Amino acid sequence: MEVIYEDNHIIIVNKAPGEIVQGDKTGDKPLLDTVKEWIKETHAKPGNVFLGVVHRLDRPVGGLVVFAKTSKALSRLNEMFRKGEVHKTYWALTRNRPAKDNDLLTHYITTVEKNNKSYASLTPKSGAKESKLRYRVLAEGQSLNLIEVELLTGRKHQIRVQMSSIGCPIKGDLKYGDKRSNPDGSISLIARRIRFVHPVSGKEIDLTAPVPDERVGHELEAAAAN
Repeated sequence: MEVIYEDNHIIIVNKAPGEIVQGDKTGDKPLLDTVKEWIKETHAKPGNVFLGVVHRLDRPVGGLVVFAKTSKALSRLNEMFRKGEVHKTYWALTRNRPAKDNDLLTHYITTVEKNNKSYASLTPKSGAKESKLRYRVLAEGQSLNLIEVELLTGRKHQIRVQMSSIGCPIKGDLKYGDKRSNPDGSISLIARRIRFVHPVSGKEIDLTAPVPDERVGHELEAAAAN
């Protein structure tokens, strides 16, 4: 486990693709438990360790995850996420290049729990939630493109379904239209950067995940060569 930032109230870690943030029906050990164990061992904490889940990343996605170490931080962070005061930036490798260099995408997303899949529509539908993101093209190869995404709302599988809806499925994402999986079961999407005001101290937090710069570059080079 890679700890990116920690203080008395929050801890931010770099989640590996394939990890689940919180326990689910698979019974696999969640990142939540791993972080609790790390805190207990590192700080010699007696008894149970309090750790609150503030947000989640999909299992095949890597990158920054914030946990709250106190109830005060948890309640305040929950409110900040609800108000859109936590700014999240993602990097994605897509199979196709978007028609525009940058754009604001607005869709109405419905999630079907039975097959754990979200669906995007350009027009409002009953039960659908308005979903927005901004993207810009950072680099391109012949078959892969590096896209930066600023998430403006937090819907299930939002980036995956919205990028797929404009004909740009994320590399390795079979659920949303890519034709080939990644060897490790991941998809080429990472929570690259997170920015917010600390819920207790009030200081600016601005962190970047030390993740696949080199891998992204190698994949783009390979795509350009093919």
